[in-house]
Amino acid sequence: MEHSVARNWWVLALRGVLAILFGVLVFFLPILGWVLLIASFAAYAFVDGVFAIAASSGHAGGRRWWALMIEGLLGIAAAAITLIWPVVAGEILFFIIAGWAIATGIFQIVMAIRLRKVIEGEWALALGGVLSVLFGVTLALFPGPGSLAIALLIGAYSVAFGVLYLAVAFRLRGLHRGMAPRGHAAAG
Repeated sequence: MEHSVARNWWVLALRGVLAILFGVLVFFLPILGWVLLIASFAAYAFVDGVFAIAASSGHAGGRRWWALMIEGLLGIAAAAITLIWPVVAGEILFFIIAGWAIATGIFQIVMAIRLRKVIEGEWALALGGVLSVLFGVTLALFPGPGSLAIALLIGAYSVAFGVLYLAVAFRLRGLHRGMAPRGHAAAG
């Protein structure tokens, strides 16, 4: 299990980079309004979901990484709902994002608990999960303070989330390099 998680460190890194890019886009272009936010969220949730599923595949005994698989499926479902009903999604986008953030946060915490015996620094993933849950709860409780404020909050959250994912990815990269057989160059 540790080998496949470490070998796929780059998937977490890519998820982190995508989160940061999404956050920067939303943070610096909030004037484009809900259309950009809806489309950007749908694209990000879909790609993030696909990468979560990719990261879960190939794990022996599949049960250990069910959380990543479910997280990925939830991301793809959130993207599909957002694209199929964009007008409704615009009205309930806060709640779609809130539900997605809470669910993915819970699954990130589960993954961090499982990784605590494998790598040091799993706290970053757990902190990202807690941040996701808190962000989701905040959006669900206070959906109306204004689209600009929410856009900036979403951008800041996404950048912080991406940075934490990068921290975990590079810890896994170090683990992967340490697992490389002697006499072979470590990939990655």
